Amino acid sequence: MSRRVLAWSQARRAAGTAGWRGTDALFRGAAGGIGLVGAGVVLHRFDLLLIGAPLLVSAVLALAVPVGATPVLRTARLPRTVESGDDGKLTVTVEAGPGTEFLAVRLPVPDSPGVGPVHLLPGSVRSVRGLLRWNAWGEGVDLRPDNLAASRDALLISGPVVGTEGRRTVLPPVAPLPPGPLPPRISGLVGVHRSPRPGDGTELRAIRPFQPGDRVRRVDWRVSLRAGAATGELLGPGTLHVRERHAEADADLVLALDSRVDVGTELARWSVGDPGVAVREGGSLDASVRAVAALAAGYLRQGDRVGLVDLGRPQLGLPPGVGRRQLLRVRHQLVACSRSAGWAAKPVLRAQQVPAGAVVVVLSPFLDDAVVDCTVQAARRGDVVVAVDMLPPELVADDETPWGEVVRRVLLGEHRARLAALRTHGVAVLTWGDGGGVAATLRRVRRRGRVRS
Repeated sequence: MSRRVLAWSQARRAAGTAGWRGTDALFRGAAGGIGLVGAGVVLHRFDLLLIGAPLLVSAVLALAVPVGATPVLRTARLPRTVESGDDGKLTVTVEAGPGTEFLAVRLPVPDSPGVGPVHLLPGSVRSVRGLLRWNAWGEGVDLRPDNLAASRDALLISGPVVGTEGRRTVLPPVAPLPPGPLPPRISGLVGVHRSPRPGDGTELRAIRPFQPGDRVRRVDWRVSLRAGAATGELLGPGTLHVRERHAEADADLVLALDSRVDVGTELARWSVGDPGVAVREGGSLDASVRAVAALAAGYLRQGDRVGLVDLGRPQLGLPPGVGRRQLLRVRHQLVACSRSAGWAAKPVLRAQQVPAGAVVVVLSPFLDDAVVDCTVQAARRGDVVVAVDMLPPELVADDETPWGEVVRRVLLGEHRARLAALRTHGVAVLTWGDGGGVAATLRRVRRRGRVRS
């Protein structure tokens, strides 16, 4: 008996130095076994010995196996920025001693948000492979391998240990959108839009007689030869004609995002957010972010300059830029705007945020008068403003209150009045849908001015 007690005490000290600790089962088994065996010897009760001896022997045998160092879990590196809808292979390496009987590890599950449930694994496992799928855009923790290790019969445990968080930025998806031309903004002889003035573009403006200063490469020889044949002189005065073309100009598009509110179809849930997510799926802010990404991708693809304005937090805005890098900046900034989204009493759309001659697209559910006033002020400054209504088309009243349907009707009536006020001030009001209506409206905007919806 003394040898068994000595082996148990040595194993206990070794486990303590390695970070293991005893559980309640260990203390109950050891104390109960020793107490029952001692009582059986003193009282000469064989039944007490029969009950206590197995408890004591099982505790000693379980602790006789060395458990080694504390198990360590290492996760393979994953990219910090991913696209919505992408998949990633997850590999977790486990370093555990021979005395570890099982591991409890928290691992993510595909198509499920958050860090995932706890999985029970055998202690002999050395690596765990899984699959990560990022369906929802945004920023958050998608991996945190919390773990707990147990020895034989779970008499010793190590942990629980909170794993290192794996944070990922999932960029909003880019839906295909047919872009339409924007009003020209003259900024040199570059761009993809026709300017009213003549220049070195590609679209023909007129054919006129040759004038001093015209370049020889602009001469239209077919027209010149026909004019010479009509006058009887091959290259006489007035026979040379040149092709005059439109200058190509740039265009600016400013996308104004209303991140102050995020509402869905159910009125009862407007005051509460969805648990575990910053932006409710299918809500007004989710739809607005997806629309901004689609518009930015479409117009940057055709060479326009696109900027971003957050009406609730103007410091998160992005000045207009061009190219694929600008699209990446816009998508990253949309994630930042959604992370800081929240109510702000006064939306801000300053004149300094909108370049001269730019088209402003305001995406908002228009649930308060402040955003209407902000949009109207932009139109009064002379900007071409298009308002996109992002309020869900079908609102469901709160069934738990008798005033639910009345509240819904009042809200829709005030909403219609705000949209009518926008139209009165020359702001085109559209609904998003698939974005085709917005592109068609911008296609009709050929010059700087107000648009009637």
